[in-house]
Amino acid sequence: MAMLRSGYRRFGCLRAALKSLAQTHHRSITFCIDPSLGLNEEQKGFQKVAFDFAAREMAPNMAEWDQKELFPVDVMRKAAQLGFGGVYVRTDVGGSGLSRLDTSVIFEALATGCTSTTAYISIHNMCAWMIDSFGNEEQRHKFCPPLCTMEKFASYCLTEPGSGSDAASLLTSAKQQGDHYILNGSKAFISGGGESDIYVVMCRTGGSGAKGISCIVVEKGTPGLSFGKKEKKVGWNSQPTRAVIFEDCAVPVANRIGTEGQGFLIAMKGLNGGRINVASCSLGAAHASVILTQEHLKVRKQFGAPLARSQYLQFQLADMATKLVASRLMIRTAAVALQEEREDAVALCSMAKLFATEECFAICNQALQMHGGYGYLKDYAVQQYMRDSRVHQILEGSNEVMRMLISRNLLQD
Repeated sequence: MAMLRSGYRRFGCLRAALKSLAQTHHRSITFCIDPSLGLNEEQKGFQKVAFDFAAREMAPNMAEWDQKELFPVDVMRKAAQLGFGGVYVRTDVGGSGLSRLDTSVIFEALATGCTSTTAYISIHNMCAWMIDSFGNEEQRHKFCPPLCTMEKFASYCLTEPGSGSDAASLLTSAKQQGDHYILNGSKAFISGGGESDIYVVMCRTGGSGAKGISCIVVEKGTPGLSFGKKEKKVGWNSQPTRAVIFEDCAVPVANRIGTEGQGFLIAMKGLNGGRINVASCSLGAAHASVILTQEHLKVRKQFGAPLARSQYLQFQLADMATKLVASRLMIRTAAVALQEEREDAVALCSMAKLFATEECFAICNQALQMHGGYGYLKDYAVQQYMRDSRVHQILEGSNEVMRMLISRNLLQD
């Protein structure tokens, strides 16, 4: 317990840095990496609210959430009171109705306070958007309002034990019997599994391939719905991950989102935004890591001088800052393309996710290295940013799949 208290005190430098970020458009300490650069006044307002919330409600708790594997329901509901439960969901069902760029700005800021928790909030938002965009009016007004307030939480269920990157080969079946579908199968690596109330499930209602997949909402408590053990993970420990299992699980046909056979399209449309969202979470982790490293180099002394006087470390910090800003520009460009429904949106989202998740992880990893042995201690935040951002290269479509999508765009006839 004494060690934990000591660790939380050491996280105090993170809290102080984040509080500084939330003030005066961040210019006092960030200069060329100022995340408000290029934003309009309204977007700067959203950003400041998110930075304030990250510094006040998330950063003081991120180490404890990680080490004790706590799912911070109350804090997420506080975030929802600020409009972060349905950021890009339409306003008539309780959403904030903001753009993809606005959403990226918000998730980047929140992720500086806790990358893992923000990543779950981003998945929850993606699920709410899918229902809002493809559901009928009855479904929108039934499911979206409690999701936007985070009275209820949502999980995205696509991946299966035997179908990861090859998502169209999924096997979970949904056979219609009267006014219900009977679901059988299982989903793997589901964020929020066992804790969420709404499961947006891709399942097979027709033949093989993508055209046989439909999207069905399964509510917690439905007979035949169960969950696997809670997975032990390297990072993302503030959100539970479990298998979601369907055994003769009867779900009303009225819970199908869109038409039969539209599920794979809905899933991919959701993931286009999900890739921007998770890349934005990587951006927040990297931004916080650069700030912490900047402060560490000024304070830590070796060979009779602050580390900041070492030209080698100066150049390392410069490279980190350059990668950070390049990632941010790619993400924001892709977010605008997605909002405008441009033809290049899928490729740009893939590029942004590929580049930003890899470069931002490299930034976090380099920040750990520049902290020396201290960076490897769980008392210091840089290691948690590194652990929490690593999985972003795998989920929402692995970075190998991103390369496939980009090359497909380049080589199309």
